[in-house]
Amino acid sequence: MRLSLAQPMAASVGTASAAAAASTSRLRFSSASQPKLSLSSSTSTSTSSSFSHRVTLPSIRLLRSSPSISRLFLPEKRRNVVTKTGFSTIAAFASDPEQLKSAKEDIKELLRTKFCHPIMVRLGWHDAGTHNKNIEEWPQRGGANGSLRFEVELKHGANAGLVNALNLLQPIKDKYPGVTYADLFQLASATAIEEAGGPKIPMKYGRVDVSGPEQCPEEGRLPDAGPPSPADHLRDVFYRMGLNDKEIVALSGAHTLGRSRPERSGWGKPETKYTKDGPGAPGGQSWTVQWLKFDNSYFKDVKEKIDEDLLVLPTDAVLFEDPSFKVYAEKYAKDQEAFFKDYAEAHAKLSNLGAKFDPPEGFSMEGGPAPEKFVAAKYSSGKRELSDSMKQKIRSEYEALGGSPNKPLPSNYFLNIMIIVGVLAILTSLLGN
Repeated sequence: MRLSLAQPMAASVGTASAAAAASTSRLRFSSASQPKLSLSSSTSTSTSSSFSHRVTLPSIRLLRSSPSISRLFLPEKRRNVVTKTGFSTIAAFASDPEQLKSAKEDIKELLRTKFCHPIMVRLGWHDAGTHNKNIEEWPQRGGANGSLRFEVELKHGANAGLVNALNLLQPIKDKYPGVTYADLFQLASATAIEEAGGPKIPMKYGRVDVSGPEQCPEEGRLPDAGPPSPADHLRDVFYRMGLNDKEIVALSGAHTLGRSRPERSGWGKPETKYTKDGPGAPGGQSWTVQWLKFDNSYFKDVKEKIDEDLLVLPTDAVLFEDPSFKVYAEKYAKDQEAFFKDYAEAHAKLSNLGAKFDPPEGFSMEGGPAPEKFVAAKYSSGKRELSDSMKQKIRSEYEALGGSPNKPLPSNYFLNIMIIVGVLAILTSLLGN
């Protein structure tokens, strides 16, 4: 039994995961189908470490065998190069910004015709909600990484019915191959909130997809609907993600959208006077009367509990029973503006959980922030403060070498580089003589 948003349309259940895996395979491993950044000019190129010294093959093999420096000989990741007048910059966006904008328009049309707002919100939530803040490594930490497209994760009990959402989005993914699944899921979720009358979510994009089903998280990371101790359960699950009490209550307010279907979650009535005629496929039990409108009516209806045709789960009722939760639930029942503000912030935070961004700072479809061009002279002297984007860039490079905020680098890479240069100089001198 799971806490989740239900979907309001009838979509045929197909084998979306197979198509998704095939599409992903084409995107990640075929250089001919690498997504291009749609600016004025772009080319795809690959680079690798090389030296112009006269060094014999055995000497290079000797260097390769050193554990501390062998990683320096690994080929670099293929990247899209965007050429601008006067300089060249590396802009390896995981998703094509222009394709992302076009995909959003197609998602809006999908929402208008299929009334699938709730299941799109649920899809984004469930892809991101597997995050574990106590695990540093990606993708083991879970989160918004597109893993939900694989059948092994779609079969988790909490994800019942989400194959329908994937079936609806797959044609959009096929049309815009330069958009990652991780970005597409979160784009659909945020767009659904906005199109239902909710707040604009301050989203960023550039999420990297996992490559295979073996990288999916284990089952059991998402919340249940009827645990023995609802408050403790909600805190166990959402604290593990890195969220707090205010964010738990604010995010719960998204149940103002959607219905619960007993054949999927085990909760709710087969139909009510509010759901028997749709829109979309009829049936299920909603939390609110207007279950395709995003507002604060969820908090009002849960508090009053006067309508037997409206659903109140144990994890809903506890929001007005637990002293800490109740402060926020009461506030949102009275003040929709405050709810919208806190919800938008919590939704954006949830959508970023566990994600690996490329570029590291992500990007906005509104045009910023963009990756900062590195100018060495700007940071080589004086006491100028580094920009946030440059700090993130440096941090990402540090973590890429194996460092983290909680541990030092495993070895002195500057010393390793100096050793390489010294060895090459000696070998060049000997061979020249």
